[in-house]
Amino acid sequence: MKKEQNSPVQIASLSQAHQFFGLPKPMHPLVSLINGRQVQAENMALPQHHVLGFYKISYKPKLGGKLQYGQSYYDFDEGGLLFISPGQVIGNTGSDGAVCSEYTLLIHPDFFLGHSLAKNIKQYGFFSYATNEGLHLSEEEKATIMEIFKMIEKELNSRIDDFSQDVIISQVELLLNYANRFYKRQFITRKAVSNDLLAKLDDLLADYFNNERSLTQGLPTVQFLSENLNISPSYLSDMLRSLTGQNAQQHIHNKLIEKAKERLSTTNLSVSEVAYALGFEHPQSFNKLFKTKTNLSPLEFRRSFN
Repeated sequence: MKKEQNSPVQIASLSQAHQFFGLPKPMHPLVSLINGRQVQAENMALPQHHVLGFYKISYKPKLGGKLQYGQSYYDFDEGGLLFISPGQVIGNTGSDGAVCSEYTLLIHPDFFLGHSLAKNIKQYGFFSYATNEGLHLSEEEKATIMEIFKMIEKELNSRIDDFSQDVIISQVELLLNYANRFYKRQFITRKAVSNDLLAKLDDLLADYFNNERSLTQGLPTVQFLSENLNISPSYLSDMLRSLTGQNAQQHIHNKLIEKAKERLSTTNLSVSEVAYALGFEHPQSFNKLFKTKTNLSPLEFRRSFN
């Protein structure tokens, strides 16, 4: 019984969300833009733990929540955007539930059917970020985002015709592309803390291999690293891509190869023993990765030192 009480509330449709907000049914069953100025602040909070069946993009005038890892950088105070994808378990605590959203865009995945955005929307990694990794906007960036929200609002309030879906989808895509650009800027302006996180990441990997945790826990995973850095896996990969040009999995592979080279050149361990020590279940997988990264097999690499 307790398990049922603690289960997150399932909000499958936009109509259900409107009911929680105390609003009339949406004008369109698959897309809705809620203007926070027209809703009482106390009605804007969804249940503390919930799962949405649709995409949610919110602009909050005061976006709290620094990265849990670091507080030593400055973010703009003009507010920012939060992105949530269908199926995520959301906890409305802290910054996500404390301030009324100025705009909240709700879009059911079915709205994109037949359009390229149905597939391409999965390429926008920020839909998998944690709420404390929201997009902080400058005043100029905010003006751009607000203009797009107003265009969507105007289109939804107009007479729905054969062009409405195409127009709204193009406006949503424009919003996502600007968000992508502004997130890239955010990684640049947070370069100091990003470099600090990179150093912490490399220390984690070094400790993982040096203490032979790979023998009992297998290969280090992106999930393991992100949990220890208190950031989401998607944010970690995008941060690394902005710094190094490679995502988190590629970064792990590079560190694996560095450690493999060290053991192949300084120890008498067999190739299979090196593979197992690094966390590979099968030496063949290690051999394949090593050759992909170095253009040499582990044995060929070892022979080059003799």
